[in-house]
Amino acid sequence: MTTTSSTSTHPSPVADARALGLAHHAARGVLERVLARHGITFQQQIALRTAINASSPQTPDELVARVHASLKADPADIRTTLDELLTGQLLAAEGAHLRPTEAGHELLAAVAAETTPVSNRIWSGIPAEDLAAAGRVLALVTQRANAELAALSS
Repeated sequence: MTTTSSTSTHPSPVADARALGLAHHAARGVLERVLARHGITFQQQIALRTAINASSPQTPDELVARVHASLKADPADIRTTLDELLTGQLLAAEGAHLRPTEAGHELLAAVAAETTPVSNRIWSGIPAEDLAAAGRVLALVTQRANAELAALSS
Protein backbone atom coordinates (compact mmCIF):
# COMPACT_ATOMS: atom_id res chain seq x y z
CA MET A 1 0.00 0.00 0.00
CA THR A 2 1.31 3.38 -0.96
CA THR A 3 0.62 6.42 1.11
CA THR A 4 0.94 9.89 -0.17
CA SER A 5 1.70 12.89 1.87
CA SER A 6 -0.25 15.89 0.94
CA THR A 7 0.54 19.30 2.17
CA SER A 8 -2.41 21.53 2.57
CA THR A 9 -1.76 24.91 1.18
CA HIS A 10 -4.19 27.68 1.78
CA PRO A 11 -4.08 30.31 -0.90
CA SER A 12 -3.87 33.89 0.21
CA PRO A 13 -7.23 35.60 0.18
CA VAL A 14 -7.92 37.69 -2.86
CA ALA A 15 -9.00 41.28 -2.45
CA ASP A 16 -12.53 41.64 -3.72
CA ALA A 17 -15.71 43.48 -2.83
CA ARG A 18 -16.62 40.98 -0.11
CA ALA A 19 -13.19 41.17 1.54
CA LEU A 20 -13.32 44.96 1.41
CA GLY A 21 -16.81 44.97 2.92
CA LEU A 22 -15.87 42.57 5.70
CA ALA A 23 -12.83 44.66 6.63
CA HIS A 24 -14.86 47.87 6.53
CA HIS A 25 -17.65 46.51 8.69
CA ALA A 26 -15.28 44.96 11.22
CA ALA A 27 -13.36 48.23 11.63
CA ARG A 28 -16.53 50.31 11.64
CA GLY A 29 -18.01 48.00 14.26
CA VAL A 30 -15.10 48.81 16.57
CA LEU A 31 -15.49 52.54 15.96
CA GLU A 32 -19.27 52.50 16.42
CA ARG A 33 -18.91 50.82 19.83
CA VAL A 34 -16.67 53.67 20.96
CA LEU A 35 -18.92 56.30 19.39
CA ALA A 36 -21.99 54.85 21.13
CA ARG A 37 -20.29 55.26 24.52
CA HIS A 38 -19.95 58.96 23.67
CA GLY A 39 -23.52 59.33 22.40
CA ILE A 40 -22.58 60.07 18.79
CA THR A 41 -23.33 58.25 15.55
CA PHE A 42 -20.91 57.36 12.78
CA GLN A 43 -22.36 59.99 10.44
CA GLN A 44 -22.23 62.64 13.19
CA GLN A 45 -18.58 61.81 13.83
CA ILE A 46 -17.74 62.10 10.12
CA ALA A 47 -19.55 65.44 9.83
CA LEU A 48 -17.92 66.80 12.98
CA ARG A 49 -14.46 65.60 11.90
CA THR A 50 -15.03 67.19 8.49
CA ALA A 51 -15.85 70.51 10.15
CA ILE A 52 -12.83 70.27 12.45
CA ASN A 53 -10.44 69.39 9.62
CA ALA A 54 -11.67 72.18 7.33
CA SER A 55 -9.18 74.98 6.83
CA SER A 56 -11.90 77.55 7.54
CA PRO A 57 -15.50 77.56 8.82
CA GLN A 58 -17.84 75.96 6.30
CA THR A 59 -21.36 76.81 5.27
CA PRO A 60 -23.92 74.06 5.81
CA ASP A 61 -23.97 73.47 2.03
CA GLU A 62 -20.18 73.11 1.96
CA LEU A 63 -20.23 70.63 4.84
CA VAL A 64 -23.05 68.65 3.24
CA ALA A 65 -21.06 68.43 -0.01
CA ARG A 66 -17.87 67.33 1.76
CA VAL A 67 -19.62 64.71 3.89
CA HIS A 68 -21.57 63.49 0.86
CA ALA A 69 -18.31 63.07 -1.06
CA SER A 70 -17.04 60.81 1.73
CA LEU A 71 -20.13 58.84 2.72
CA LYS A 72 -22.35 59.05 -0.36
CA ALA A 73 -25.20 59.59 2.11
CA ASP A 74 -28.42 61.36 1.23
CA PRO A 75 -27.85 65.13 1.51
CA ALA A 76 -31.12 65.49 3.45
CA ASP A 77 -29.84 62.99 6.02
CA ILE A 78 -26.56 64.90 6.26
CA ARG A 79 -28.48 68.13 6.91
CA THR A 80 -30.35 66.33 9.70
CA THR A 81 -26.99 65.24 11.09
CA LEU A 82 -25.72 68.82 11.06
CA ASP A 83 -28.89 69.89 12.91
CA GLU A 84 -28.22 67.19 15.51
CA LEU A 85 -24.66 68.44 15.97
CA LEU A 86 -25.96 71.99 16.39
CA THR A 87 -28.58 70.84 18.91
CA GLY A 88 -25.91 68.88 20.78
CA GLN A 89 -23.71 71.99 20.79
CA LEU A 90 -20.90 70.18 18.99
CA LEU A 91 -21.23 72.67 16.12
CA ALA A 92 -22.21 76.32 16.42
CA ALA A 93 -23.58 78.71 13.82
CA GLU A 94 -21.53 81.83 13.15
CA GLY A 95 -23.46 83.82 10.62
CA ALA A 96 -23.69 81.70 7.48
CA HIS A 97 -20.97 79.31 8.68
CA LEU A 98 -20.74 76.39 11.07
CA ARG A 99 -17.77 75.93 13.34
CA PRO A 100 -16.92 73.12 15.73
CA THR A 101 -17.29 74.01 19.40
CA GLU A 102 -14.82 73.25 22.16
CA ALA A 103 -17.14 70.38 23.16
CA GLY A 104 -16.92 69.06 19.59
CA HIS A 105 -13.13 69.17 19.67
CA GLU A 106 -13.07 67.47 23.09
CA LEU A 107 -15.44 64.73 21.94
CA LEU A 108 -13.33 63.85 18.90
CA ALA A 109 -10.18 63.94 21.01
CA ALA A 110 -11.76 61.49 23.47
CA VAL A 111 -12.86 59.19 20.64
CA ALA A 112 -9.36 59.32 19.14
CA ALA A 113 -7.80 58.53 22.52
CA GLU A 114 -9.93 55.38 22.73
CA THR A 115 -9.63 54.26 19.12
CA THR A 116 -5.93 54.95 18.51
CA PRO A 117 -4.62 52.02 20.58
CA VAL A 118 -7.15 49.67 18.96
CA SER A 119 -6.26 50.94 15.50
CA ASN A 120 -2.58 50.47 16.28
CA ARG A 121 -3.21 46.84 17.26
CA ILE A 122 -5.24 46.22 14.11
CA TRP A 123 -2.62 47.70 11.76
CA SER A 124 0.57 46.69 13.58
CA GLY A 125 2.91 44.24 11.94
CA ILE A 126 1.57 44.67 8.43
CA PRO A 127 4.58 45.14 6.16
CA ALA A 128 4.93 48.59 4.61
CA GLU A 129 4.97 47.15 1.09
CA ASP A 130 1.65 45.38 1.75
CA LEU A 131 0.13 48.60 3.06
CA ALA A 132 1.40 50.47 0.00
CA ALA A 133 -0.05 47.85 -2.36
CA ALA A 134 -3.36 47.84 -0.51
CA GLY A 135 -3.43 51.64 -0.60
CA ARG A 136 -2.94 51.66 -4.37
CA VAL A 137 -5.67 49.07 -4.89
CA LEU A 138 -8.13 50.84 -2.60
CA ALA A 139 -7.49 54.19 -4.29
CA LEU A 140 -8.18 52.62 -7.69
CA VAL A 141 -11.34 50.87 -6.44
CA THR A 142 -12.55 54.17 -4.94
CA GLN A 143 -11.86 56.04 -8.17
CA ARG A 144 -13.69 53.45 -10.27
CA ALA A 145 -16.63 53.17 -7.87
CA ASN A 146 -16.99 56.97 -7.81
CA ALA A 147 -17.00 56.99 -11.62
CA GLU A 148 -19.69 54.29 -11.70
CA LEU A 149 -21.75 56.17 -9.12
CA ALA A 150 -21.47 59.35 -11.18
CA ALA A 151 -22.59 57.46 -14.29
CA LEU A 152 -25.58 56.03 -12.43
CA SER A 153 -26.50 59.49 -11.16
CA SER A 154 -26.53 61.12 -14.58
